[in-house]
Amino acid sequence: MSTIAWIALGSVAAWAWLLLGQGFFWRTDQRLPRLAEPDRWPSVAVVVPARDEAGVLPLSLPSLLAQDYPGPLEIFLVDDGSTDGTGDLARTLAVRYGGPPLTVVSPGAPEPGWTGKLWALRHGIARARARGAADGSGGPEYLLLTDADIAHEPDSLRELVAAATANGLDLVSQMARLRASTGWERLVVPAFVYFFAKLYPFRRVNRPGARTAAAAGGCVLLRTEVAVRARVPEVIRQAVIDDVSLARAVQGAGGRIWLGLADRVDSIRPYPRLADLWRMVTRSAYAQLWHNPVLLAGTVAGLAVVYLAPPAAVCVGLLAGDTAAGLLGAVAWAVMTGTYVPMLRYYRQSPWRALLLPFTASLYLCMTVDSAVRHHRGRGAAWKGRTYPRPEVAPDR
Repeated sequence: MSTIAWIALGSVAAWAWLLLGQGFFWRTDQRLPRLAEPDRWPSVAVVVPARDEAGVLPLSLPSLLAQDYPGPLEIFLVDDGSTDGTGDLARTLAVRYGGPPLTVVSPGAPEPGWTGKLWALRHGIARARARGAADGSGGPEYLLLTDADIAHEPDSLRELVAAATANGLDLVSQMARLRASTGWERLVVPAFVYFFAKLYPFRRVNRPGARTAAAAGGCVLLRTEVAVRARVPEVIRQAVIDDVSLARAVQGAGGRIWLGLADRVDSIRPYPRLADLWRMVTRSAYAQLWHNPVLLAGTVAGLAVVYLAPPAAVCVGLLAGDTAAGLLGAVAWAVMTGTYVPMLRYYRQSPWRALLLPFTASLYLCMTVDSAVRHHRGRGAAWKGRTYPRPEVAPDR
C-alpha cells in the first residue's frame, strides 16, 4: 500500500477506537435527570462573576431574577472591575424585575496569582457565606456559579437542585447551549462542544468512582460544604480552565460530580466573526495542553491523522487512482461524519454539515498552534484586557 493508504488505515483504526472506546463521547443523551422534588428546598446563593457585561446582562440577569425556586434564594453579582456600568445596570435590573434579593460586590483588582473570574467567585462566595452567618441562617447550602452571559429558563435552578439532592451529587454542571446563529458560529460552535466531549466524555465523568473529571463553567451547582472541604476557589486560583479544575478539586475532596448537555440553559454571548471565535479558543487551548510543546506536537499530528487524512486520502484515491487510500479514507470520513451528526442535531443544524468537520478541525488545529505562539510571545491567556501567564504551580493538579 502507498504511504497515504497506510495513514488512512491509521485513521480508520483511530476512529474505530473513538467510536467504541472513548466513552461514547459522540452521544448527546447525558441530560439532567428529571426526578422527584425534595421535601425541603435547600437555600441557594447564585454567584455571577461579571466584567464589562452590560451588553448581555439585560438578557441574562432577568432570567435569574425570574427563577421559580421554592427555597431561600439570593443573587450576588461580582462586578470585576467593569468600566461599562455593569454594577449599576445590575442594580437597575433588580429594581425593574424584582425577584430574589440581589447584592452587587466590587472586590477590586485580583491579587497576584489569581485569575479574574476565580477572584470574583472567591468574593461572591465569601459574601454569601458571611450574609448567612450574620442573619443566623448558616449560609447557603448550595452555590449556583453561573456566567453573566448565561440565560436560564424559570425552572432551571429547581431542576438542578432536584437532580443534586435526589442523586447525592455535590457538583451538577450543564454545558449551556452556545449561540449558533451566524455562519461562523454554526461552523465552529457545535464542534467546540464535540471536541470538549471527546476530551472529557460525559458518561465517564458521571460514572461513580470515575477518574475523569470535568464541568462546564457557565452553569455549576455546587454543594457549599464540599466547596469548603475542597478549598474552592483558593486551590484553583491560577487555573485558566477553571471549570475542569473545579471538578477535579471537588472530586479530589471526595465529592460526586455530574456533567451533561443543557436543554434549558443558553449562552447568549454572540461570536459573529471568526476572529471572535478564534479568541475564545486560543485563550485556553495551550493551557489545555499544560503549556507543553511535546503535547502540542502530538495534538497537531493527531488532528492531522484523525481529521485531515481521510478527505486527503479520498482525493488521492479519486485523482491518482489509489483505490486502497480512497476506500480507507472514505470509511474513516464516514465514521467521523456519523459521530458528529448527534451534536449537530442537538444544535438544530443540518446533518449534512458533518461533512465539513475536517475543515473545522483544521481551524481548531490552527487556533491551537496560535494559542501556543501567543503564550510564547507573552500574550498567554488573554481575556478582556487581562493576560494570564503559565501558573508557577498548577493548583488544580
